[in-house]
Amino acid sequence: MKLYYNRTKIVATMGPASAKKEVLLAMIKAGVNICRLNFSHGKAQDHKAVIDTIREINAEYKTNVGILADLQGPKIRIGLVKDGGINLVNKTRINITTHELIGDDNQIYITYPTFPQDVQPDEIILLDDGKIQMRVIETNRQDTVVCEVVHGGILTSRKGVNLPNTKVSIPSLTEEDLENLQYALDWDVDWVGLSFVRTGQDILELKKIIAESGKAAKVIAKVEKPEAIDNIDEIIAATDGVMVARGDLGVEMPLEEVPLLQKMIARKCREASKPVIVATQMLESMITTPRPTRAEVNDVANSVLDGADAVMLSGETSVGEFPVIVIETMAKIIRNVEDLGYPFNANKDANTDSSSPDYLSDAVCGSAVYLAEHTNAVGIVSMTTSGYTAFEISSYRPKAGTFIFTANKHLLNALSLLWGVRTFYYDRDESTDQTISDVNAILKAANLISEGDVVINTASVPISKKAKTNMLKVTVID
Repeated sequence: MKLYYNRTKIVATMGPASAKKEVLLAMIKAGVNICRLNFSHGKAQDHKAVIDTIREINAEYKTNVGILADLQGPKIRIGLVKDGGINLVNKTRINITTHELIGDDNQIYITYPTFPQDVQPDEIILLDDGKIQMRVIETNRQDTVVCEVVHGGILTSRKGVNLPNTKVSIPSLTEEDLENLQYALDWDVDWVGLSFVRTGQDILELKKIIAESGKAAKVIAKVEKPEAIDNIDEIIAATDGVMVARGDLGVEMPLEEVPLLQKMIARKCREASKPVIVATQMLESMITTPRPTRAEVNDVANSVLDGADAVMLSGETSVGEFPVIVIETMAKIIRNVEDLGYPFNANKDANTDSSSPDYLSDAVCGSAVYLAEHTNAVGIVSMTTSGYTAFEISSYRPKAGTFIFTANKHLLNALSLLWGVRTFYYDRDESTDQTISDVNAILKAANLISEGDVVINTASVPISKKAKTNMLKVTVID
């Protein structure tokens, strides 16, 4: 099966539009690298059926498509309202209560038990993705908050609530999240997305549950709250990857700040060798039309220029009318930017902290990228057990292909999220020289490198599952 090899990866959300095997196969052929399961929608058995289809395709077509299980997180909503919708008029007052009831012009129910204790007067409440705005007048600290309507409109049942100024006390992992997390871990997904992350501790708590379950899933921190921006450095340090979730982030923060926040997060993630996904409304018009807007094309291209590891599609592939065409379109945009030489060799300083336990292996990885650039190497070929080398080399955005070999089958699909990385299974217990010879031969047989090509090989000497990368070799393929 001929696959398009894009450096910037594509994450596609699964749903009714992409559930059939023939559709998903066509999407993978067009460039999908990671399939996202959105636990905000659908039932467990639906997600399991998609996982089975992905793994069937991986086995049948020798692909390494990864799976991201995206937990809903503490999504706050209002309850039911009478007549399907109520009209909130500017400058009128309305009570928000924690007692479940059918909402009307006087009061509405919120699914947030400690809401009256957490909010403060003058804080802003946003409903329905910010279309309706209220201001807190007073709270009785028990069960009721009095609000004034600032920007009104028709409010329908179960709309989302955003609290940009409030320190929310709801745990990052709800009871529903814990249940869905167990499903995801039982199914051995590659990545778990944690919504509405606020601190690094949120990530560490999730990682603890994963470790105690004996699973190897890596964690994506979804940045979508002002508190996460305030704590971005500790979040990046704690997580395995980051998603710039621009939907809620653009509601809870001034919209004009989001583009620069996206660039800041991408830069910090690259410096920390952590992958970053840019998400939300990338090609949203293609839910119903086969062509994107010019603004959407620019958005995808700029995300590539920002150095994102991956760009993500949501409704476009889950419920849209053109799931295959949207992947083809996104791949073309990525390819056009990358064909012009962007964002190769992104400006990143090597780790100079000699006290770091990874200092020497970081130096080898950085040197491999430098050598590849100055020898016009076509590939950097590395062995890894933990995946660390792949994360590190990818973060430099080398022009040379990044070919990662591992005996860890879980990593084959998980590393598909990383910029420029292609993975291969290799489990022979050989000497370093023999291993290098073997992996180069595999790439040559696959027509990925040719006689006379220069490649940079990295490995550990001696070969060991616990050893860190400490050796590199310049090889001319014969």
